[in-house]
Amino acid sequence: MTQRLTIRKPDDWHLHVRDNEMMRAALPYTARNFGRAILMPNLLPPVRTTAEGAAYRQRALVALPAGSTFTPLITCYLTDDTDPDDVERGFKEGVFTAVKLYPANATTNSAAGVTDYKLIERVLARMEKIDMRLLIHGEEVDPTVDVFDREAVFIERKLIPMTKQFPGLKIVLEHLSSKIGVEYIRSAGGQVGSSITPYHLQLNRTDWLGWGNRPYMYCMPVIKTEADRLALRDAATSGESCFFLGTDSAPHSVAKKLATTGAAGLFNAPVAIETYAQVFEEDGKLHNLEAFASLNGPKHYGLPPNEETITLEKVSWIAPEQVDVEGPEERALVYRGGESIPWRVVHEGQGG
Repeated sequence: MTQRLTIRKPDDWHLHVRDNEMMRAALPYTARNFGRAILMPNLLPPVRTTAEGAAYRQRALVALPAGSTFTPLITCYLTDDTDPDDVERGFKEGVFTAVKLYPANATTNSAAGVTDYKLIERVLARMEKIDMRLLIHGEEVDPTVDVFDREAVFIERKLIPMTKQFPGLKIVLEHLSSKIGVEYIRSAGGQVGSSITPYHLQLNRTDWLGWGNRPYMYCMPVIKTEADRLALRDAATSGESCFFLGTDSAPHSVAKKLATTGAAGLFNAPVAIETYAQVFEEDGKLHNLEAFASLNGPKHYGLPPNEETITLEKVSWIAPEQVDVEGPEERALVYRGGESIPWRVVHEGQGG
């Protein structure tokens, strides 16, 4: 039985750290174990231009612990009137790694998202030309579409036509959540890759709603059936290059999570790589963890993998229940907070 595992340092290809006080509280947890992370641009106001992206990156760098080698990767929030020239400038200057498409009103802070896909065709054409990645929150926001079917309907109505219209555009369907989504990604011939969260690998909708509404399991896209969960585990642990790590860690204050209309998102950064290790061990696929966590994502983004490594060991520890936040938000509760986690990352001064 494996007791220690050393892998190339992983990257998080889908991360929310918010801004200001919340960023200062949340970002160090990712910087501790990951080499890079894609930072989501759905702030208030969103990160829409190269100038705003450069400013956000600087705030992220200031929020890092002293001596950190972590690299924040910034994304451009796509709107109906995004300027393709500015997107190209941001990409060529190294400010933007990718562009993020939120369908308007699909999730947290997405009101400024895309309402008319015809209006973004110029941007997508430019991105295809310069080999820039498009990241998609893939849900169809239509009141006639059941919330559990939004991903499947988006793939059929929006994503498949988009890949045909822009066959050279590399896409990430983020936070994959369904068996139908898994089957589509496998059929997409490498044009579309997908990130998978730790909680979509662990939870189903009965965990969330079967014994009372558990607001700390509410996310978008929502967790789905046991068949969906098992399909996602099979995909993540398979080693296939089209699936890679993206935590979608999303801190919210307790007040926002427990409001009458609660905020979507699970703050899992403090337990992320350890939770993935647990899932891979449970499925007998620890040998594929490095591919999922450290190799497949960089390959899809056209980037080199990290040279540094991390070591995980089979030693139980108790996850922190909350993270204190300066200012009015006060604290954010942690996914699996208070639970015993069977794997931990060995840092200097820990372990043998």
